[in-house]
Amino acid sequence: MSTALVILAAGKGTRMNSELPKVLHPIAQVPMLVHAMRAGAVLEPERTVIVAGHGAEAVRAAALDEDEGATVVLQEEQLGTAHAVDQARAALEGFAGDVVVLYGDTPFLQPDTLERMLAARKTHDLVILGFEAADPARYGRLVMQGDSLERIVEFKDATETERAIRFCNSGLLACNAETLFGLIAAVGNDNASGEYYLTDVVEIARKQGLAVTAVACDEAQTLGVNSRADLAAADAIFQERARAELLDLGVTLMAPDTVYLAADTVIGRDTVIEPNVVFGPGVTVESGATIRAFSHLEGCHVSQGAVVGPYARLRPGAELAENARIGNFVEIKNAEIGEGAKVNHLTYIGDASIGANSNIGAGTITCNYDGVMKHRTTIGANVFIGSNTMLVAPVTLGDGAMTATGTVVTRDVEPDALAVARTKQENKPDRARKLFDMLRAKKARKQKDT
Repeated sequence: MSTALVILAAGKGTRMNSELPKVLHPIAQVPMLVHAMRAGAVLEPERTVIVAGHGAEAVRAAALDEDEGATVVLQEEQLGTAHAVDQARAALEGFAGDVVVLYGDTPFLQPDTLERMLAARKTHDLVILGFEAADPARYGRLVMQGDSLERIVEFKDATETERAIRFCNSGLLACNAETLFGLIAAVGNDNASGEYYLTDVVEIARKQGLAVTAVACDEAQTLGVNSRADLAAADAIFQERARAELLDLGVTLMAPDTVYLAADTVIGRDTVIEPNVVFGPGVTVESGATIRAFSHLEGCHVSQGAVVGPYARLRPGAELAENARIGNFVEIKNAEIGEGAKVNHLTYIGDASIGANSNIGAGTITCNYDGVMKHRTTIGANVFIGSNTMLVAPVTLGDGAMTATGTVVTRDVEPDALAVARTKQENKPDRARKLFDMLRAKKARKQKDT
């Protein structure tokens, strides 16, 4: 049976107090909507429909960036969850499979939960996702009779017996497309809010004699994000899970609570991560590397045995070969650092290639930007760059070359050649004493005047 996803992402999220649409607020540096899309992707859906509203163009861009085959439809007026799902009707015209309805602000669904929902669909017309709530007071209760869902009861309408039920409604469901849109067509808005509620389909389905059930999952999977506090809590949950997975995979986290991970961070076993390291999107660290304290990495690749930091920054396009060394207060951007090469301190390397076993001295800068264009620096193997060297790109240094300390390199250096570019030093006898006397006298006059 083919599957389609409908992801509701139209809400403004007033409690977020933000111009950014709620579903685009990030968890582990990825929008919540993308988390929901990735959770649903395990079902290999034939169609994915995103129902957007507030900030629709930004939502559309994020959705298509994740899945260019997705369809984004607009809910111009937010008239309730059933109304939102109904906006996907035209996009799913002719689709005969199952529809799974997800929420763009519910980022933690696990693949096995969705698979169990579809498995339950084989014997039931409508499947609701429920959870055992630690504090169920504000949730609708799922009243079960065996494996049959009899009804959903809101807390304000529940009896004392029903209020004691801890099995609660998440709002997510799975149903055959034709059946689902038929049920939605029967949903009314005769309620205090004047909205069309998706939960009403349960009662309608029961009246039509359809088989309805509920599948249970952990409460954390159904966590919805409605405020900045919720967002922080959700990010903390993600980080805790991601750190635990790394520890299980054989990664050493010296102070786990201080390491921040992105959703796509990949770290090989026997890697050591020291305290206060931040991983941005797009980072892969191979086995046996060491990332020292207070380093920041994004969009980069660190090979086996490499050492980064402390206090280092790897920006997008940084490629470190095996056993490369990047030290303190070093920034690498769009550059390849060869096997065994060392960039140990106080250096900027941007738009460059550094060959194997080369050594880059302290204070070296690749001057890669002329105000309009970026230019590349190429450094061969076994090159020694003296401290405080300025490499004015585009420039190439051949294998085995060397630069003297304080050199400004403006043209290519041949292999095995030494580049020296300094002005002649002159010492002026007694000039320092006279200059200090003059400056002190000037300072005294100013103080007297005030």
